[in-house]
Amino acid sequence: MKAIVILIILGLSFGSYAQNEQPIQDAKKMEYNKLNEFEKYVILEKGTERPFTGKYTDHKGKGTYVCKQCGAALYNSSDKFDSHCGWPSFDDEIEGAVHRSLDADGRRTEITCANCGGHLGHVFFGEGFTDKDTRHCVNSVSLDFIPANDTKKGKQ
Repeated sequence: MKAIVILIILGLSFGSYAQNEQPIQDAKKMEYNKLNEFEKYVILEKGTERPFTGKYTDHKGKGTYVCKQCGAALYNSSDKFDSHCGWPSFDDEIEGAVHRSLDADGRRTEITCANCGGHLGHVFFGEGFTDKDTRHCVNSVSLDFIPANDTKKGKQ
């Protein structure tokens, strides 16, 4: 009889825990920045912006590029370079900030924000643009920029 009572109490406790877990996850999602329809298309649906149209393609400011959706720091401006490909290019990311995975077609490597999973673009190797021989080709619409002299630096 005691065993049955203990199992019922454990079951109720676990059920209560599971019910309380969902609002925490939903609250975390609500912390994300509101995206317009085009931003949703690129960041959530893995779309792309047209080349040479993004506001950060030719941007030269010093600071940190952060995820448009969650604000996580992704790239330092010192790693940005001119590849003339039509999108902002970086030869390195902030350690642990970018996740890499093979596209469904198996031909390209997609890059996403390691914090929220938002689509950033693709990474390419062996093109010879920089000594690091790496090019993160990123949609401007997936990024925000925080100038070096700004006190907020994105979520680390």
